[in-house]
Amino acid sequence: MKYNFDEIVNRRGTYSVKWDGGEFLRENGFTQRYDEETLPLFTADMDLPVPQALIDALHKTVDHKIFGYSIFPSEYYEAIQHWFKNRHDWEIQKEEIIYSPGTVHALNIAVRALTQPGDGIIIQRPVYPPFTSAIEGHSRIVRNNALTYDESGYYSIDFEDFEAKAKEEKTKMFILCNPHNPTGRIFNVDELKKLSEICAENGVLIVADEIHGDLIRRDQTFIPIAKVVDHADHIITLTAINKTFNVAGLHCTNVVIPNPELRKIFIKEMGFQLASPFTISALIAVYNEGEDWLEQLKDYIDGTMEWVVNFLAEKMPKVKVSIPEGTYIMWMDFSEYGISPEEVHDRIYNKANVLLEDGRMFGEEGLQHQRICIPSPRPIIKEAFERIAREFEDIR
Repeated sequence: MKYNFDEIVNRRGTYSVKWDGGEFLRENGFTQRYDEETLPLFTADMDLPVPQALIDALHKTVDHKIFGYSIFPSEYYEAIQHWFKNRHDWEIQKEEIIYSPGTVHALNIAVRALTQPGDGIIIQRPVYPPFTSAIEGHSRIVRNNALTYDESGYYSIDFEDFEAKAKEEKTKMFILCNPHNPTGRIFNVDELKKLSEICAENGVLIVADEIHGDLIRRDQTFIPIAKVVDHADHIITLTAINKTFNVAGLHCTNVVIPNPELRKIFIKEMGFQLASPFTISALIAVYNEGEDWLEQLKDYIDGTMEWVVNFLAEKMPKVKVSIPEGTYIMWMDFSEYGISPEEVHDRIYNKANVLLEDGRMFGEEGLQHQRICIPSPRPIIKEAFERIAREFEDIR
């Protein structure tokens, strides 16, 4: 089936955080302006139609007319195992898979269950803000191994600093984001092995957020960290259909924990969890029948990113941006304009009326940056960038 991702689907009036959440967004300081003309491109869900197989599966679930407590059938686990074996050559055992209603939820469970108040947890800023919240919200200490940033906009790991932080007595966990949000880096085999070795040698658990692992560029390869190491007993992997197939509202994360002792502790802390029948039928459908849709989606996102880079080179050459290796996020550096982050914000959010995500939310390393999520119909993306460019013409 050929999908038309240029189709604009009106999401207003559908309880969408992006399109109906103006009051919430203003109250929580995301923006001052939000009205019917706002273009919200700040959050990681798509404005694109999902696979037909998913729609058909959900219709079948609705047609049953009863939505009671649901088990996880063997088909659920088999779909997960098949997907990761087929796409990433990663073999997962059924008993290693634990359902969670969300990735952030699972991350908080891991922090609570497997560390103690006062323990240090390594993250690599600029990074997804809930990593910090999960640490500080449970009285743990952030150990920031900031990614280094060169003139081309390429981010690298400072391994000397990472090892020093891993050796600190109270450091107990490292939260890895791969592909990295917001920089888009996909860490290679050598980097992953080195991170794993340092952590294993120093008794540091790895919680790997890999939920963007299917959203990569055509010329890139994503490899799960648990696959590249000889022993994954110190690794917990978070996977999800939410980002790949645009079903964040169905709450479906799967946590892979090879170590039975860690698995037992995690399950005890999380408590009994069941998924809705919609979640179960969705996962089986997309992992078994969603691959063709995903390949078309990746082509479309790649094309949009190429358009963005070319547009900025012509209309806003002071913005530093490159096509990320993974994710559907673009990370833009406005520092060459020589204006404050507050003025950058005002020109984009209030004057252009385009809602992005300020880089400061990702740590001080994100100052002067803006994050945009671009999996929307290309006409919306084009309008957003044309609006933004007009507001920076006077300092071109």
